[in-house]
Amino acid sequence: MTNNTKLHEIMSVNNNGSSVFASKVGAILAAAGSAVGLGNIWRFPTETGANGGAAFILIYIFFMAVIGVPIMVTEFAIGRHGGKDVMHSFFKMSDGKTGWKWMGLLPVVAGFLVLSYYAVVAGWTLYYAAVACENGFAGKTSADFAADFAAFSSNPVDPILWLAVIIILTVGVVALGVQKGIERGAKIMMPLLFIFVAILVICSLTLPGASKGLEFLFKPDFSQVTGATALSAMGQAFFSLSVGICCLCTYACYFRKDVNLIQDGVQVATIDTLVALMAGLVIFPAVYSIPGMEPNAGPSLVFITLPNVFQQVFGDVPFLAYSFSLVFYLLLVMAALTSSISMLEMAAAYFHEELRISRPVSAVLVGSVCVVLGGICSLSFGVWSDVTLFGLGAFDLFDFLVAKLLMPLGSLAMCIFVGWVVDEKKVRDELTNGGTINAKVYPVYLFLVRYVAPIGIVLIFVNELSK
Repeated sequence: MTNNTKLHEIMSVNNNGSSVFASKVGAILAAAGSAVGLGNIWRFPTETGANGGAAFILIYIFFMAVIGVPIMVTEFAIGRHGGKDVMHSFFKMSDGKTGWKWMGLLPVVAGFLVLSYYAVVAGWTLYYAAVACENGFAGKTSADFAADFAAFSSNPVDPILWLAVIIILTVGVVALGVQKGIERGAKIMMPLLFIFVAILVICSLTLPGASKGLEFLFKPDFSQVTGATALSAMGQAFFSLSVGICCLCTYACYFRKDVNLIQDGVQVATIDTLVALMAGLVIFPAVYSIPGMEPNAGPSLVFITLPNVFQQVFGDVPFLAYSFSLVFYLLLVMAALTSSISMLEMAAAYFHEELRISRPVSAVLVGSVCVVLGGICSLSFGVWSDVTLFGLGAFDLFDFLVAKLLMPLGSLAMCIFVGWVVDEKKVRDELTNGGTINAKVYPVYLFLVRYVAPIGIVLIFVNELSK
């Protein structure tokens, strides 16, 4: 056995014998892929459009720094310290306190719930990419797009087939393992995502509404800022990184010991914000090129409004209309897949590490359950639209449980855990790699996790429940 082979084997596992990301770049891209998702493409422009534009973005970036990044770094610290799975990580970091061990079930529950309803929308993006590939948007009117989306989303069969394809692709990546599946997938899909969004930005900036879109996106008007604007910006920063449900904590279990957690956290947040801003550079110039269009339409923005915009703006040049639509939906598919992989991995890691089920079988098991649950969520848009619990259909119920309960409560629990329960020396050692890197920002991090982030989480929690 050569020295290089021995080195590769050593760097492929951590102290617990579990796989790790082979490179720092792979770790960053995988974590960024988990954070970057469909919400960056439509939730960010929707929130920005509804809350005054540039001023909202500045407030969002501020809250990303003081709430989002500290919570993300907290997840990193817990995950890497355990180095196996989230349940083991909480147990190990709490010095065997059994009560905190059960926090490790959070990603299992969240993984099933969030992937089930997320895969519904991800399936829509894959279907629309296929339609765009066949030039199926050509010649359609605004009413046609609205009717087509309503007919497709309420269909009892087709959306389930497309969400099943998304989950099959996700299962395939996760089953291959940490390095050959998750890391390699991130190294392929994240650059593709940036290439797609860069192409769209360049095209969008040539549109007649580009200057107005840029002004809205980058010229702040603080007279429009209210308390509700600040809360919305705080919520967007919080949800954009998908913190609180242990996606990032799960990935951090595969971080090598030489990874700088704070530095990587800042880099992941930067990538996430950059993608969101680039999505704004695509959407706002396009929307402002058509009188009467609004960028705050939620999911319908990407399935009704934008296809209509692409056809109207590029209608005189069919090739551009075709290309713009196809690249846009391929971008959505890439964003959906990078996030869905981390969602499935949360639950699959538990079955693989704690129950000793092989990784491929764990991935197939989780994926199969999510196809069933996702099918139920999909049917809530059609034949089961009248079937509700607490006044919510299956899709909205799953979204409520994850976004308004599990994410904020999970984040609050992690802040309390690391800020007040765990031996501070353990936290310091994780964030300074055993004292080998600069610790100047550590006191700032600890203050934010102990005081600022919990207050922000409570405000977000109350605000979301009041909607």
